[in-house]
Amino acid sequence: MEVRPGQAVQADDIDELRRQYQGLLERLQRNEREFRRLGRSVWQVQEDERRRLARELHDGIGQNLTALKHRLSQLRDGDDGQQSGFHERIDTAIALCADTLEDTRELSRLLRPPILDDLGLEPALRWLARSLGESANLAIAIDIEPLPPLDGERQTLLYRVAQEALNNASKHAQASNVLLRLVARDGRVQLQVVDDGRGCDPEQALGSGGSGLGGIRERLRLYGGGMELHSAPGTGTRLRAIVPLQDG
Repeated sequence: MEVRPGQAVQADDIDELRRQYQGLLERLQRNEREFRRLGRSVWQVQEDERRRLARELHDGIGQNLTALKHRLSQLRDGDDGQQSGFHERIDTAIALCADTLEDTRELSRLLRPPILDDLGLEPALRWLARSLGESANLAIAIDIEPLPPLDGERQTLLYRVAQEALNNASKHAQASNVLLRLVARDGRVQLQVVDDGRGCDPEQALGSGGSGLGGIRERLRLYGGGMELHSAPGTGTRLRAIVPLQDG
């Protein structure tokens, strides 16, 4: 309905305006839910593709490299020593094969660690902290309280948050010590990552919406969650991510 200037507004008119407003609000809420559903579907497709590529690297290329390395070892062991420099060339090829195999396995784990699908979130986080801590010379403490059952999407989401935060702490913040804490409170899961690095500008760190922390924040919003980032140059960084246990 249309209310003209100077026109008296009757009770029926007010009721009609309220109904129109309520209808518009409900339509906006439906659109928001549909947007979140579509966004989560896109993200899940990306994770499924990561899982597929990781398995192909591990089970396909990885197994072929393992077989090649084994075959080269057989050729070296079967040589009678008459060909000059043969052993050295074979040893060089074996070393190259071994390095490529390790790089392939590492890429597979980065794409999608099998432990996340096989054993769940907590073992995956402990593996991530251990492997990243060893490679980056970073002391990572883990504090995980008993958690209620989490669906696969939320486990993946929280793992990606932790992965991004720990990578930032090791590569950009130049931290020496990190604390990763995961708890459940009031129907929500909270993940905190605190480091003693050189700090950052939170607005700049969250500015990119497609990748990095900005992309992680957008993913959390798709599940009705959110993220806080507190930091300043020279003070370290504290990240806090929250996601509801159930869809709203």
